[in-house]
Amino acid sequence: MIAKLDCTVIDCPDPTALAAFYGAILDWKVDASDPAWVWLNDPESSTRIAFQKVEDHRPPRWPDPEHPQQFHLDFSVGERDDLERAQREVTDLGARFLHDSGGTTSGFRVFADPAGHPFCLCYG
Repeated sequence: MIAKLDCTVIDCPDPTALAAFYGAILDWKVDASDPAWVWLNDPESSTRIAFQKVEDHRPPRWPDPEHPQQFHLDFSVGERDDLERAQREVTDLGARFLHDSGGTTSGFRVFADPAGHPFCLCYG
């Protein structure tokens, strides 16, 4: 195993409203302490979904490829030292590096999967 799935992140124009929508469906708890990044937590497990505010959000129009689905996966790899190993392993599998948040004790690196979908390796 390279990493553990931390959460699914959904881009949207109003994270609090979208989290409340899914919270009502799932009967999960909304944590809107940061309105730009809202958590939806399963009270019976560690499962969670994050909703991320995106300015000028273009909603998907499935299956129209001009307006594709918008989400990414966050994977927890442990500490910063574990990140280097995880990065080597995902790039060996075909991932492409996109961005480093620059954190020293906690942060994330963004990669594209072989089909171009972004995902993050998070540490700290």
